[in-house]
Amino acid sequence: MTGGTPDIDFATVLASAAHDMKNSLCLLIQSLDTLRQEESQLKPAAREELSRIHYEANRLNINLLQLLSLYRLEKEQLPLQIDQHPVADLFEEIQLNNELYSAQLQIQVEVEADPELMGYYDQDLVGNLLNDIFINALRYTKSKLLLKAVRDAKGLLIEIHDDGPGYPDFMLEQADTLMKELNLSSGRTGLGLFFAGLIAKAHRNHGRTGAIRLKNGGQFGGAVFSLSLP
Repeated sequence: MTGGTPDIDFATVLASAAHDMKNSLCLLIQSLDTLRQEESQLKPAAREELSRIHYEANRLNINLLQLLSLYRLEKEQLPLQIDQHPVADLFEEIQLNNELYSAQLQIQVEVEADPELMGYYDQDLVGNLLNDIFINALRYTKSKLLLKAVRDAKGLLIEIHDDGPGYPDFMLEQADTLMKELNLSSGRTGLGLFFAGLIAKAHRNHGRTGAIRLKNGGQFGGAVFSLSLP
């Protein structure tokens, strides 16, 4: 305590507040999901507004989860729960989480993966990582998105393709930096890529480490996000 003012661990206070906000936001998202069941009775403008609110609530929820995960990682309280999971379930969850907004925008979502394909990863962290990338892709794609997964020599490769304008040059040129440094002094913090890079690198197996990669082109000619898990 200094001069009668209690010392405050701001990071802990922020993490506690973020946890409370996340719980409230989850209740809000559940309420929005309930409203979706009455979607057919809503006017087009109301349906559009509902989908937009659902989309923004998902974005906020992801950001809060990222903040909490980074806090726990700093405090070494983020144990990875790595187990074997079917990739099809992961893709289905991403589609369901964003079904309302993708349908409103008339974005066609395709899946290219063996229904029996399995992977070893932390389902919550990897799911949150990919959901964040998918949500961002919804903002920039024109008409379609692809969730793709294959097994290669390095392990499991998951990709998200879109038919938008692609990643800007500065992101491709500074991709490694964005994945390693969190720049809070600029308008674009790169929190999503920073988080993705950390979670990918936290997955290790037989001397190999997970990684992410950004490129343009792919199957639709737009941006391609790749996540490699050993």
